[in-house]
Amino acid sequence: MTDPVFQLQDVTLKLKGNAGPIDILRGVSLEVTKGETVALTGPSGSGKSSLLMVMGGLEQATGGSVLALGQNLSTMNEDALSRFRQGRMGIVFQSFHLIPTMTALENVATPLELAGVSNAFEQAEAALSAVGLAARINHYPTQMSGGEQQRVALARACAPRPAILLADEPTGNLDSVTGATIMDLLFEMRDSYGATLVLVTHDPALAVRCDRAISLADGRVA
Repeated sequence: MTDPVFQLQDVTLKLKGNAGPIDILRGVSLEVTKGETVALTGPSGSGKSSLLMVMGGLEQATGGSVLALGQNLSTMNEDALSRFRQGRMGIVFQSFHLIPTMTALENVATPLELAGVSNAFEQAEAALSAVGLAARINHYPTQMSGGEQQRVALARACAPRPAILLADEPTGNLDSVTGATIMDLLFEMRDSYGATLVLVTHDPALAVRCDRAISLADGRVA
C-alpha cells in the first residue's frame, strides 16, 4: 500500500463576501498517494484553485482536516506552514509570480538560500539549464517571453526537488504550443525525482495525461 501524500477529510472553505459568507469548498474528501499525478478539473468557480491552495497551505480551511506528508496543515499558523513548504512543496502559478527586480538566476536561487542550501546559485543554475534557459540566467522577467518566465517559475518550484509539486493552470497565460512545452517540462521534472503532482487544468488533453482526474462542481467532488 502506497503511503498517502495528501489526506483531506470533509474540508470546507468559507470566505467573506459583500453579500455575506460564500461557501467555496463544501465537504471535500480525497487522498493522493506518493508519486501520483492528479488533475483537478471542473468549470470556472467550482473551487479547483481554492482546493489546490488549501492543499498547499496557502489558504486555511475553515473546517475539516488537511494532512500533507502526514502533517496536519489545518493546525499550523502561517510561519509553520511556510517552514513546512520549504523544500517539500514546489508551486507553479498561472501568473508566474517572479520578482521583477531579480534575474532568472536570483529568482530561482532566493528560495534555496532562504531554505539554507549552501550551493543555492549552483543548484539554481542547474535547474534553469534543465528547463532550457542556460543562456537566460542573467535576464530579468521583463526581458523574457511568457513561456520563458513560466520556465523560470518551473525551475524555481523544482530546484529543491520537492516531494510535492502543485500547479495552478500553469499554461493558462500561454499559447497552445508554448503551453504544451511547459507541460512536457513539468512532467519531465516530476519524473526525474518522483514527485507527487497535483494540477488544476481546464484542458482535457492535459487531464488525460494524469493518473486520474478529480472533477469539482459547486465546491464538491462531482
